[in-house]
Amino acid sequence: MRVLITGGTGLIGTGLQSALISEGHSVVVLTRRPSISGQDSIQWNPESGSLNVRQLEGFDAVVHLAGEGIGDGRWTSARKARIVNSRVVSTRLLSEAIAGLETPPKVLIASSAIGYYGDRGDEMLTEDSDPGSGFLSELCVDWEKAVSPVADRGVRVVNTRIGVVLARNGGALGQMLPIYRLGLGGRLGSGRQFWSWIGFDDLIGGMMFALGNAALSGPVNLVSPHPVRNAEFSDTLARAVHRPAIFPAPAFALRLLLAEMADALLLASMRVAPTRLQGAGYQFKQSSLDSALQALLSR
Repeated sequence: MRVLITGGTGLIGTGLQSALISEGHSVVVLTRRPSISGQDSIQWNPESGSLNVRQLEGFDAVVHLAGEGIGDGRWTSARKARIVNSRVVSTRLLSEAIAGLETPPKVLIASSAIGYYGDRGDEMLTEDSDPGSGFLSELCVDWEKAVSPVADRGVRVVNTRIGVVLARNGGALGQMLPIYRLGLGGRLGSGRQFWSWIGFDDLIGGMMFALGNAALSGPVNLVSPHPVRNAEFSDTLARAVHRPAIFPAPAFALRLLLAEMADALLLASMRVAPTRLQGAGYQFKQSSLDSALQALLSR
C-alpha cells in the first residue's frame, strides 16, 4: 500500500510508520514543516486552509493523527480553541479534500479518543454507547463528524477511539514514569475510576489491523480488554519500577491545579471494551496491565 500519514512525527505516527515500512508499504507524511529529512512528505497548513489536493491522488490509505496534545496544558479558553482547530478543523479540511479526489483512498483511519464517553462510573462502554458531556466529549463528537465527507463518498472510515497510551518514551506512561521511579506515585483522587489503557504494541497493531480489515468501519475502541481502576494501575506501575505507591493526589488538589481538565482526563471513569476490534479477530499481544508494563520496561 501507499499510505499518507498526518502527525507522522509524533509518538503514534513514528511507530506506525516503522510498522508499515517493515511490512513493505510506502509512507508519505503530510506535514506543516517545509520538509522532513529522509522522508517523503507533502506540506499543508490546516490553520490557513492550505492543501494541494492534487498531491493527495494515488494513495491507498490515509491515517490522520495530527492535532495538538489534549493533555499538554491547562484548558484555558485559548487552548481549547487551539485544540478544536487542530483536530476538528484540520480533519474537516483533509476530509473535504479526500472526498473531492478523482480516485480517493480505500480507507481513512482517523484518530479520536475514549474521552467521547465521558465520566460513566462502572458502566461498560462499547462503540454503541452514547457520548458523554463536557468539552472533551463534545470535541470527540465533532472530531468524528468531521470525516463525514469521506464516508459520504463511499470510503471506508475508521474512527479509532484511543485509550490511555502506555509507551516507554511518551504518552501517559512517559509522563508518569519519572514520578514513580522517585517513589512519589500514588492513586489519583479516590482511585476507583476506571482507566482504559492500551500498550503501544497493541495500539500500533490495532491500527495496522484496521487498515487491512475491510470489515472494520465506524468507531473502534483501541483499548485493552482489561481496564483497571486507577488505584490498581498505580499499584501495578509502582511494583513494575520497584517502588511504593504511597503519595495519593487528592481530587481537590488536582482540580486546583488543572480545573476541568482534571475531571475529564484523570478523575473520570471510563470502563471501555474493544468490542469491535476483538469481534473482527484482533489478538492482543499484552492484554494484562502487568504484562504490558513488563514488556515496555524490559526494553
